[in-house]
Amino acid sequence: MYFIRFLSKGINTFKKGRVFAATVLALAEEKKRLEPVTEECSLSPTMMALKTAKTNKPYEAKEPKAAGPDTKPVKKSSGPGKPCSSPGVYKPCERECVKKEVEQEVKCVDDLKDKASEQLNEFRKAHTTPVGNVTTGSGAPLGVNAKTTSLSTGTTGYILLQDSVLLEELAHFNRERIPERVVSAKGAGAFGQFEVTEDFSKYCKTTIFNKGKKTQVAVRFSSFGSENGTADTERDIRGFSIKFYSEDGVWDLVGANTPVFFIQDPMNLPSLVHAMRRNPVTHLKDADMFWDYITLRPETVHQILFLFSDRGLPDGYRHMNGYGIHAYKLTNKNGESFFCKFHLKTNQGIRNLTPDQALFLASMESDYCTRDLFNAIGEKRCPSWTLCAQIIPESEALELAKTANNLFDATKVWSQKTYPLINIGKLTLNRNPKSYFSEVEQLAYSPANLVQGIDVSPDKLLQGRIFAYSDSQRYRLGPNYQQLCANSNPCLKTKTYQRDGDNFVDLTEGGPNFFPNSYNGPVEKPGIQESCNVIPETTTSRHVLKEEDHFSQAKVFYKEVLKDEEQKNLAKNIACHLQRAHSCLQDKVLALFQQVDEQLHKDIATYLAEYQAAIFETEVALATSQKKTDAKSN
Repeated sequence: MYFIRFLSKGINTFKKGRVFAATVLALAEEKKRLEPVTEECSLSPTMMALKTAKTNKPYEAKEPKAAGPDTKPVKKSSGPGKPCSSPGVYKPCERECVKKEVEQEVKCVDDLKDKASEQLNEFRKAHTTPVGNVTTGSGAPLGVNAKTTSLSTGTTGYILLQDSVLLEELAHFNRERIPERVVSAKGAGAFGQFEVTEDFSKYCKTTIFNKGKKTQVAVRFSSFGSENGTADTERDIRGFSIKFYSEDGVWDLVGANTPVFFIQDPMNLPSLVHAMRRNPVTHLKDADMFWDYITLRPETVHQILFLFSDRGLPDGYRHMNGYGIHAYKLTNKNGESFFCKFHLKTNQGIRNLTPDQALFLASMESDYCTRDLFNAIGEKRCPSWTLCAQIIPESEALELAKTANNLFDATKVWSQKTYPLINIGKLTLNRNPKSYFSEVEQLAYSPANLVQGIDVSPDKLLQGRIFAYSDSQRYRLGPNYQQLCANSNPCLKTKTYQRDGDNFVDLTEGGPNFFPNSYNGPVEKPGIQESCNVIPETTTSRHVLKEEDHFSQAKVFYKEVLKDEEQKNLAKNIACHLQRAHSCLQDKVLALFQQVDEQLHKDIATYLAEYQAAIFETEVALATSQKKTDAKSN
């Protein structure tokens, strides 16, 4: 039923390339269904998906109605192969025609391939002859059989140590993989430009925001808690990071598809990730670990509502918003300062998957989001987002800081009624990577990559990420990761006194490696001044954030942002995950959400009871069946 409901509700998600993966399954399924029948019945949903792929138009599937006193007689078809009045319902003779039509299409299966599947064929079309001779890593050409056969003493003899070609192949193969990111391991990337459409210079002096300015960008989308290799459609927070290559330097805006995060203090980040990942003993995802941590850290509630709402399953990366999450400090040319939160609004419209759809796609196309992004750009359907900002003058922010309002708490949002969005420009992605590893896997984002006019705020989590992200890249890619092509700035040449280490490229042309010096090495630039921060008189301690109200904004999100159906979906999704946890933790979780809203608490409890009852019935049925089997065998 999951399969039928998925295709009948959202058949147009099966576009040209996505259906290709299901072609063989579709034919096998249809073969079983094409048995002699005396009454009308519907085409299998997958076969209708194949027809949809061919016509590129949505094809609604409807299950046949059961006969009854109110059942209307079905209109006869005007001819063989033409559908009856009900979409997706065919007579036996018509079904045979459709079968032949689809089989004819499958004979030309290349017509169903998408841009991602055609990548190698497009390379062959672009290079009608071999691109050259294969060589060793040092450039020496290899002769016949040198790439396929090792050097040995005979046909079945011993391999010689002097076979440098074999040794190079195996040694390099052993080192192909680098450590994956601790978080946001799996992702997809694309490239494009950011164009400023509105005057934003009164808030920030960076040239990136000069009206009409076009800046090249590299964007990486990712999952947050999942490992590399997991399905793109798992429920998770999605990373949304942008690297701006500008004359002022590289600026990284490292965000997500939700405006808040789980925690306030970076000290809690390792434990959060551990709780979301695998049990260190069983190596399995553990609901007890996850919910135990959530109930003990109530500041996570706001993000949990986002995660288990419909937004936790975006329909690809193109149909979700992006958020900078943190507050940043902006300074204009007059020295005036503001605090800002960045938003990226998708121009494709918000679209989410249902749990049934996500489950089906995870089994049929685990790289669904990656393929969707690649195909859209390859087919010139370039996705875009509008960059916006919320602005608070520094003086107003400092006054608010004296009250209970903490503007620098990453678990909270700024009210758009009080601080409306200001449009800045348009981000467009128009190029796919030419090499995933060199251009995407080696992309290294860090909130520490800032430019003149953009600075950090007193947000504790942001302060911690400044170190953690950069250090993570040094671990993955080496200390000279910023010299890699994906991270180096094509708009200017970097000049540092940093030397040596893995993958070091000397860009100083023999200059001195110490500062200051009298040998005309790089010098400091006059006029560059870091923004000043006003720090009230305080004491050094492990301060806990003043605001302990973790539920007010969560209540607003639940009652004012989510519609009635979305509220029900939220409760259902939480209950579905919670039913795997221990009963004592279930009680704690219910008590936690009761502080958000009483109706949410009741709905979760109701759905939880239904899930548990269904599981119990299934277990009883399985046990009964096993007993019968054992009795027969004895």
